[in-house]
Formats: sequence, structure tokens, C-alpha cells
Amino acid sequence: MGTHEHSLDAKGRLILPRRFRDELGQEMVVTKGIERCLYGFPLGEFETFAAKLRNLPLTQRPGRDFVRVFVAGASQESIDSQGRVLIPPALREYAGLTRDVLVVGQLSRVELWDREEWSRYMDGAQAAYRDESNAAYLAELGI
Repeated sequence: MGTHEHSLDAKGRLILPRRFRDELGQEMVVTKGIERCLYGFPLGEFETFAAKLRNLPLTQRPGRDFVRVFVAGASQESIDSQGRVLIPPALREYAGLTRDVLVVGQLSRVELWDREEWSRYMDGAQAAYRDESNAAYLAELGI
């Protein structure tokens, strides 16, 4: 949980907040998020999610497309002794990460956002959060 701001160094490494390192472990998988962000999964959580993806029917294009983008963009990375993780160049480009990065806790993963992109996203998301149709959707889910 929580949002923490950090900066990429010249080599494309990001210091992860200490509170997330214990959850992520020494190895994590970084991949393309659905919005213009990156997802960082603990290795075990990524494997659990990948097992669900294996069960998607190959005959349905939306599932194939999602798996292709999600898995092709994935990179297993080690967290070094200083708590840094290398964000591969292609993933930095996808998410528009240049310097100021927000590390956002999301229960079973973290998300990595460019600070300005996060601000734009949150403007719309907070409006939807208050929207009555969103509340009805969540109620249907029992939330």
C-alpha cells in the first residue's frame, strides 16, 4: 500500500521503498501495465498470475493479445543490496519513465508510474471513484 516518489538513476535503476522490498523479495518480474505504467510482481505472484493466463482459450483473440503483450514485455530482475532494480529500456520507454517515478502499492504488486502520467491518470480515476455507476459496479461485486 502507499505511494512513494523516487528517481531513476543514469543507468535506469530505481530504488524501491524498503517497505516493498520484503514483499517483492530478491527477484521480481517487471512488465507492461494496462494503463501507461509498469507492474512489478514478486516472482511467485507472477507465476500464479501466469498460471491463470495459461487457462485462457487460445481461440479468443482478446486473451491471446493480452498474453502476448503482457508476457513479451516481462523481464525478471534482481533487487540489488542497495534496494535498486534495473528497469529495462523498452519498459522505461513504454511507461514514459525518465526521472521522477512513483512506486504505488497495489496489494499483490507494485506499479511504476511517471509522476506526470500518474497525476493525469488520477484526475480521471478520482472522478470515476465518486461516480454512482462505479459504486453500483462495486456493489455487484460485493465490495
